[in-house]
Amino acid sequence: MRIVINGFGRIGRTVLRQVLTLQPEEAIEVVQINDIAPLETCAYLFKYDSVFGPYPGTVEHTDDQLTVDGKEIRFSCEADLSALDLSGVDVVLECTGKADTKAVASRGLEVGARNVLISGPSAAADVTLVLGANEEELEDRTIVSNGSCTTNALAPLLRGIDDALGIEAGHMTTIHCYTGSQPMVDAPRGPLERSRAGGVSMVPTTTSATKLVGQVLPKLNGIVSGAAVRVPAISVSAVDVTLTLKNRPGEDINERLQKIFSDSAVIGFTKDRVVSTDMRARPESLVVALPETLSVGERQVRIFGWYDNEWGFSARMIDMAKLMAAR
Repeated sequence: MRIVINGFGRIGRTVLRQVLTLQPEEAIEVVQINDIAPLETCAYLFKYDSVFGPYPGTVEHTDDQLTVDGKEIRFSCEADLSALDLSGVDVVLECTGKADTKAVASRGLEVGARNVLISGPSAAADVTLVLGANEEELEDRTIVSNGSCTTNALAPLLRGIDDALGIEAGHMTTIHCYTGSQPMVDAPRGPLERSRAGGVSMVPTTTSATKLVGQVLPKLNGIVSGAAVRVPAISVSAVDVTLTLKNRPGEDINERLQKIFSDSAVIGFTKDRVVSTDMRARPESLVVALPETLSVGERQVRIFGWYDNEWGFSARMIDMAKLMAAR
C-alpha cells in the first residue's frame, strides 16, 4: 500500500511512527509527506515528541527529503495538493484538519490518488466510517472520514452492546485531554469556556461524537447523548457511559462484555486498576476498565474505558487505509 501523509501534525507524525516501527515494511510505503511547515521543524518534531518520547532511531533531512532509519521519504511544502503528482498513490491520509469542503477533500483524487481518508469529522466525506461499527458501508466510496477519536472509542462499544442486548437509552461523558484547539493561556476561542487555559482547568464542553455516533449508527441516533470535559492531561482520554439496556445481561456484566467483544480487533479490556498514563500508546480504540464497571438494577450499566486519542486513532487510520486500498 502506497500512502501520502498530507499534514504532519499530531496524527500525521504518529501514523508515520507506527508505520516505521510497528508495521511490516513491505506492507505500507509512505511515498511522500506534505506540510506547510518547514521540513527542519517537522523533522525535529518527529524526532522529539513530548508524548511518546524521542523516536527510537535516526532522523535526518535535506531540503526536500526526510530520512528515517535510512528510509528516504519525499517532503513537500504545498498549501494545495493540486500542485503535486500523486499518480500510483493508494490513499492520501488527509491530516490537515482543513478538508471541510468537497473541493479541498477531493484534491488528492484530482492529481492521481485512488482514495482520500480524512483524520477527523468532515461534511465533505462520502461517508464516515468507524472500524468495529460500520466499516461494511465502505463499498466504493473514495473520500472517507475516519470520524473522531471519541467516536472510534464509543461507536464499536455501542454497536456490540446494542446487537447483543439492545440499548434503550444512554449518556456518555468523555474525559478528554487538552488539544491544540484550546489556548494555553486565556484567549478568545468561540465558546466562553473553551477560551480558558487548557492546562489549568477542567473545561465542560461539547463533543462531536454525539452527532457522529448518530451518523455511524443511525439506529441509535437520538438515543445516546454525549458531553465532554477537557482536563489538564497531555494524552489519553476516557469515556464514561451509562446505558439502560432493553434486555437483562443474564450474567455478570463484565463476563458478558468480554464475551460480546471476544473477537473484536478494536475493543480491549484491563482487569488492573490503572490510570491514564498506563494506557499511553495502546493501539485499541477503547480499553474497558473492568474494575470500574457497575450494574444498577437489572438493566442499567455503567462502563468506563480508556483510549489513547492519538495513538489508537492513528492505528485506526492505518487499518482503514488498508481496507480502502485493498478494494
